[in-house]
Amino acid sequence: MIRTERRTWHMKSLAVSISLILLVPLVFNSCSKESERKAVTGDSPATETINVVTTIGMISDIVANVGGDRVTVTGLMGPGVDPHLYKASEGDVSRMASADIIFYNGLHLEGKMAEVFEKLGQRVKTAAVTESIDRSILLAPPEFEGAFDPHVWFDVSLWSQAAVRVRDVMIEFDEAGTDTYEDNARRYISDLSDLHEYVKERAATLPENRRVIVTAHDAFNYFGRAYGFEVRGLQGISTASEAGTADVKALAEFIVEREIPAVFVETSVPPRYIEALQAAVEARGFDVEIGGNLYSDAMGNPNSEAGTYIGMVRSNVHTIVNALSKNE
Repeated sequence: MIRTERRTWHMKSLAVSISLILLVPLVFNSCSKESERKAVTGDSPATETINVVTTIGMISDIVANVGGDRVTVTGLMGPGVDPHLYKASEGDVSRMASADIIFYNGLHLEGKMAEVFEKLGQRVKTAAVTESIDRSILLAPPEFEGAFDPHVWFDVSLWSQAAVRVRDVMIEFDEAGTDTYEDNARRYISDLSDLHEYVKERAATLPENRRVIVTAHDAFNYFGRAYGFEVRGLQGISTASEAGTADVKALAEFIVEREIPAVFVETSVPPRYIEALQAAVEARGFDVEIGGNLYSDAMGNPNSEAGTYIGMVRSNVHTIVNALSKNE
């Protein structure tokens, strides 16, 4: 089978969502005493940190930078976790139910969790960081059933708009912290502007015919559009689809024809797909290296270079340029 039917994926995700939605009232009841304590004591963002729950690490990084000392950030999806296939636990629902604010990506990145966020939104402030991005500049691959490509963080200039969204939501929730959020966001967005220029400079060191990124799934299309790369993936936009023999064969022939020197493994996707592709290319008499690990849907370990969004992007562009520049 070339790819698992989307309908199967949606049904499985829906079943998970329904079970989680049914947990929400129970979790709220368990959190009611804490809510009552805050109401009685008059706790406010001015006297205690704001409890923020996020989904992916890239959003956690924005919130930590913009919120500074005024927030405590809990991320649900750590290093190596694939958000497309992520299934929230009862503990996750409890953490979200007791949060002051929940930030998520949206654009169907978190599968059917949007329905859980909608249910939680009746009691907790929830916000999609991509909500204010102009839909006309988002990618909408036809194979993704009319939805937008959610991997917007790979265009650094586009991801800056997510930082603006976080800033505005934080100010709305905690007006007393306006100056802090505005100052922090200004510095962070300036750093992202510098990063955007850095990635463009690094990409420009590669000849155009070498600017081809082959990965397990199509997470890098925004990166390709922003920085001049052709992008090919074995799987579609979501890792819920599976690559089959025909996909491997077609991509192997493309690699041989274009003499692409390296393909890449993603830290949140099993390497077997790229290893199968490498073997298929070698069977056709051409050697292609695995150029290294790219951080696609998750950042690296907290103490590593890729443990921040900026570090993750820098690590990726270093890996890509170094691997594709070999044997020029």
